[in-house]
Amino acid sequence: MLRTRTPVPKLAELKPAWHLVDAQDKILGRLAARLAVILQGKHKPIYAPHVDTGDFVVVTNVEKVAITGNKIENRRHYWHTGWVGGLRSATLGERMAKKPEEVLRTAVRRMLPKTTLGKKMLKKLKIYRGPEHPHAAQLPQPLDVRGRRLK
Repeated sequence: MLRTRTPVPKLAELKPAWHLVDAQDKILGRLAARLAVILQGKHKPIYAPHVDTGDFVVVTNVEKVAITGNKIENRRHYWHTGWVGGLRSATLGERMAKKPEEVLRTAVRRMLPKTTLGKKMLKKLKIYRGPEHPHAAQLPQPLDVRGRRLK
C-alpha cells in the first residue's frame, strides 16, 4: 500500500516576503480580512496551521481608510483600564481621529488565532498614518487588497 504524506513546511525553508498595502479608500473590514490571510500565510500552498508561514505587511495611509454606513457615529469601542470602574468607551470616529493605527490593528488582531502564534503573526504587521515608512530596505512589493500584485 502506497502512502502519500503531507509535506510540513520547515522553518529553515521559509522566507517571508514583504508586502506594501496602500489603505487609502479601502474598506476597513475587507482590508483587515485580507491582511489576516496574508499574515497567516493562507495565500501560500505551503500553509500549515501550526507553523507561521505568513508574510510581513506594511500598511500606509491608514488614516484615509473608508468606513461604510453610520459606523463612524454609532459603533462604540470598549476597553478596560484595569482599575475599578475603568470601563472606557469611544465612538469609532473618535478612535480614528486619535489612533487610526490601533483601529486597524484591533480589527486584524481579532481575525487572527487567539494563540501565541497569532501574537507572533500580529508582530509582522507594520502600520503607518502617512505614505512614508522605514521599511524601504526590505523592498516591499505593492499588493492589491484583492490579492493581485500590482505591476
